[in-house]
Amino acid sequence: MLQPLQLPPYPFKITEHKGQLTLFDGIRKKHIVLTPEEWVRQHFVQYLINQKGYPKTLIKLEGGLKLHGNAKRTDIVVFNPSGEKILLIECKAPSVSINQKVFDQVARYNMVHKVSLLAVSNGLKHYYCRIDFINKGYQFIEDLPDYREIQI
Repeated sequence: MLQPLQLPPYPFKITEHKGQLTLFDGIRKKHIVLTPEEWVRQHFVQYLINQKGYPKTLIKLEGGLKLHGNAKRTDIVVFNPSGEKILLIECKAPSVSINQKVFDQVARYNMVHKVSLLAVSNGLKHYYCRIDFINKGYQFIEDLPDYREIQI
């Protein structure tokens, strides 16, 4: 289950509880059941913090939102110091292909969040996109900018 990913490895605190593996989530400050998607989410969060310089205090995991009257959850949202959302990330299990359906999902979530930088990852492949709300377009980018690069 703990498949190596195309993200740097981290020394997570993994324990077994009632027959399930759990991982201590430093953002939510609690033990989380270790599903394949959670494995990707936790790696991506550590990548944001340790490689890209995103402050841990400005990262929110599994935040709720309402979309067409239905409750949904975003995997990762990053804020700037003013509390504005600057990055929306959708994580999938490594077994899930990143396809149009996944991009459609993050686009629907972004109708609510209105964030100009999006990321999608299954831990093996990562896609990054800048949204241009003025010209109603988007552009895929090679790499996720460091936190200091996107500060306004």
